[in-house]
Amino acid sequence: MTQYREILRLNGLGINHSKIAVSVGSSRQTVISVLKKAAQKSINYAEARDLSDKDLAAMINDGGFKRIQYRMPNYERIHKELAKNGVTLSLLWVEYCEECRESGDIPYQSTQFNKYYGDYVRKTGATMHIERNPGETMEVDWGGDTVSLWDESMSEYAKAYVFVSVLSYSGYAYAEAFWTMKMDDWIMAHVHAYEYYGGVTRLLTPDNLRVGITSNTRSETVVNKTYQEMAEHYGTAVLPARNYSPNDKPRVEGTVKGVQTWILAALRNVQFTSLAELNEAIWEKLVEFNAKPFQKMDGNRWSRYLEEKGFLLPLPKYPFERAEWTSAKVQKDYHIKCGDRYYSTPHTYIGCTVDIRATRNMVEVFYENTRICSHQRKYYGDKYVTDKNHMPEDHRKHGEWSGERFKSWARKIGPSALACVEYFLSSVKVEQQAYKTCNALLHLSDRYSSARLEAACSKALSFTPRPSFKAVDSVLKTGKDQDQSASHSTRISDAAAEKYGFIRGAEYYGKKSGGNGNDK
Repeated sequence: MTQYREILRLNGLGINHSKIAVSVGSSRQTVISVLKKAAQKSINYAEARDLSDKDLAAMINDGGFKRIQYRMPNYERIHKELAKNGVTLSLLWVEYCEECRESGDIPYQSTQFNKYYGDYVRKTGATMHIERNPGETMEVDWGGDTVSLWDESMSEYAKAYVFVSVLSYSGYAYAEAFWTMKMDDWIMAHVHAYEYYGGVTRLLTPDNLRVGITSNTRSETVVNKTYQEMAEHYGTAVLPARNYSPNDKPRVEGTVKGVQTWILAALRNVQFTSLAELNEAIWEKLVEFNAKPFQKMDGNRWSRYLEEKGFLLPLPKYPFERAEWTSAKVQKDYHIKCGDRYYSTPHTYIGCTVDIRATRNMVEVFYENTRICSHQRKYYGDKYVTDKNHMPEDHRKHGEWSGERFKSWARKIGPSALACVEYFLSSVKVEQQAYKTCNALLHLSDRYSSARLEAACSKALSFTPRPSFKAVDSVLKTGKDQDQSASHSTRISDAAAEKYGFIRGAEYYGKKSGGNGNDK
């Protein structure tokens, strides 16, 4: 599916069409067509961000895009021309465009022109010079070798992994050790790298690690949702290297080797007992590494970085907070599970599959890329976190029930009704478990008079001190509550009371004292 929202976002960042196409896994012409249609309808990223994927697609897509045939340049000739003094790809692209205009053909844009030349060079084994723009790309990767640290608590050595990033233009490097290569450490490494550089590049080129890139094929590039969210937070675009193509990120490949030689190998005889201690040593060596003079040109990484720093995008006000994305189906009780707690959603989404974004402090629920609710994240207290506005109307009334409310209601009917309600509430482990029974009992007054309900409760209590709703309902249905003489004349002997457990009657539960004080 075409990623309309991401195309609009990357275009707003000033990324050219070809790089947008690679990032979203679409053709360049698709990107151009989407942007053209969006411009015609005055749709920008700020407006698209609040629309669902379906609504945004409906606004932009009108049934497909017409394919345009471009003229493929003669790269064999172009490669030979590049060997001549002063000839560059930019000059050859201008000449190619003029040739296309004269012949009536459609030319490729410069980025696609350069990309196909790169493909030609890799296929034929030729060499080429790649021009890098300041502030354009940050390449990232994990170092090939691990570092051993002595863990005193385990009395054994533990492995640490080294993250390496580099600004492609200046070669300015950053390195940091982590215990794992999992998502938390991967994201934290990027956050620290951006802070170290004091800015953000327009493009981010990682390797195809599963933690960052879910899929990267000829037809599609799928970025991990958390990684994509981080890129959006910093206003950069993820442009992963192709599979088995280290030349797509040559700077970081070379920097990894340099870090291994000039930093890790230089520290090989030092025994570290903590990650913090190792990183302090790495950062001290990193200053020396970035200050090493270039072998084939003037200056060093630090001096080139000072030239590049002004081209970096500014850091956002706050660093990125990593969020965990999961999916869940809204259950019949209109709750979804996140961690060990259950959070409510609007009841109209029962049965729908939603996306859950959970940070340390918040839980947000999305349906078709539109946020439908959010909660403050809970780590203690009730397992269920429920917003009353999410409840159906009848459930909302249920949520207002309480033991005192049922007792107050029962007092208006009579002491026997109150005795039954008090028994229901006290006979369960959690009071709320009895609310449904209490509500059913008191609603019998909708079908029968309060006098009959009170008499039925009295009759049920004369049978047992543990009355049930079913017993009271049965008395009313059979009319036994109207047999007053039988209910008042019947007395249970002390022996029978002890045998069957009939110890207290309605008078006891009604809080009435007997005339002779011998009631038990």
